[in-house]
Amino acid sequence: MGAVEDRNTHLCHRCGVTSLTVRERGRIDLMARFCEACWNVFANEMAMADGATAPPRAEPDPDDASWIEPPTCPECGAFVRIYPTTYDRWVSLATVEMPAKDVPQPFRWRLMKLPDRSRIATDIVAVRVRGIDPLPGESVVPAHRMMCGPDWREP
Repeated sequence: MGAVEDRNTHLCHRCGVTSLTVRERGRIDLMARFCEACWNVFANEMAMADGATAPPRAEPDPDDASWIEPPTCPECGAFVRIYPTTYDRWVSLATVEMPAKDVPQPFRWRLMKLPDRSRIATDIVAVRVRGIDPLPGESVVPAHRMMCGPDWREP
């Protein structure tokens, strides 16, 4: 499924285009192949639904030896952790983990180490907790937007 005519040409699962640019996208295996245009539409829809609208982390200059300050929220000035999502967009997360019972369902995230041959984690991605709810005492990382405003506890 997915291979059409040439071994290096695949079929986009969203629009049906056959092209050399059609490939598996994202940071984990989604078991689907997308062309560039369909991938951007799909990833942007996921990002809007999940609230993953943070800009990517700035890449430090390898020749710069100055201290790198942690990123801060432009709204409240609090420190945030910015992580890539599995669909190549970025999300601002709180700096603390909280029990799942204290975090509303739309704001629950977990950090996942991507599998690699090394025992040292080379990349960490943020994965939104959905489908099966965690136990009330399980730790989750809340999205920073939950904690940014003074009325985040209200529905």
